[in-house]
Amino acid sequence: MNRNVFLLALSQATVMATVSLVLSSSALVGAQLSSPGLATVPLALQYLGIMLMLYPAARLMERFGRRLVFFGGALIGAIGVACAALGLKSGSFALFAAAGFLIGAFGAVGQYYRFAAADSVSPEKRSLAISLTLTGGLLAAVAGPMLARETKDLLEPAFYASFLSLIGVALLGALFAVGLKLPPVARAKPQLERRSWTEIARNPKLIVAVLAGVVGYAVMNLLMTATPLAMRCSHLDFAQTAGVIQWHLLAMFAPSFFTGALIQRIGILPVMLLGCLLNLASIAVSLMGSELPHFEAGLVLLGVGWNFLYVGATSLLAESCRKEEAARVQAVNDTLIFLGVATLTLLSSRMLDTLGWQTMNLCAGLSILMVIGALVWGLFTRQPGIEKASR
Repeated sequence: MNRNVFLLALSQATVMATVSLVLSSSALVGAQLSSPGLATVPLALQYLGIMLMLYPAARLMERFGRRLVFFGGALIGAIGVACAALGLKSGSFALFAAAGFLIGAFGAVGQYYRFAAADSVSPEKRSLAISLTLTGGLLAAVAGPMLARETKDLLEPAFYASFLSLIGVALLGALFAVGLKLPPVARAKPQLERRSWTEIARNPKLIVAVLAGVVGYAVMNLLMTATPLAMRCSHLDFAQTAGVIQWHLLAMFAPSFFTGALIQRIGILPVMLLGCLLNLASIAVSLMGSELPHFEAGLVLLGVGWNFLYVGATSLLAESCRKEEAARVQAVNDTLIFLGVATLTLLSSRMLDTLGWQTMNLCAGLSILMVIGALVWGLFTRQPGIEKASR
């Protein structure tokens, strides 16, 4: 659509390539450096880093502009993966886990790429800009797991070369940030009264957007994070695991080419409802068995369902607040999302050990049913401020 959207899509690719490689390998590395029960702690700290850095990143963007913060976030990401490589090489689980927090800071900054894209186009093209920015994840879906497979055994120990390669990926993100020419973040005008959070939260569109974003992302990440461990329990090798994650990431971002157009055609809430139904279909497939085809089909359906929910919830959120409130609302929304993600990631290995893969999927299904209830309420009760989103 324009230069900014193109560069933001490439920036999105660098963040997601980093995340996908870490996702493919971190739990396995964590289990080697510590114990299976602590395997997902580094990933949990990564999501904790995202959660804790979201609001500071938003404030820094208000003060210094998005481009500088995007550049700095990429540099922090490069430092984070370098520390992860050092922790892996030295056998230090503590350093490897702490590196996850720095990688999370990079991820936190990356959460604002889609909002920056929405602000760089006219209002009627926001959904399209958001979805096109997320297409950068397609590059990551190929590059991340491919890097993990090809570099896993290049150097000792396993995955050491993989994390070294991510330093260059993160630095590419810094380079893309230099080329951005973004509008300044809108600030509240002094003559306007600053609305309280209670008043902002009275908007039913905002409630539905936040609920769908939090539950949809947390459920997707819970199942995605547990998948490498579940596949290992099913005696599937790492190449198969990397392939499943790769197909999942492709499914997460490939629909972005048409999700924005679909929203413009049938409305935000119907697209989000379709995303929920695809999530339920994914869970149904996973309940049928734990062979490779079950993991492949389940994770593909999960990825497409996440895309519809995520793009829809982001678009609904953009319609739910005043322009001068957007930075605050976006920061709080994503903080809540990654609070859920970090919590479930921390618990995922323990849940898999105690409950099993199929029971985990059943619990995820109950959460998705709650979101479906909220979306149906929005579609059929004609709440003030939500009618536009249902068309």
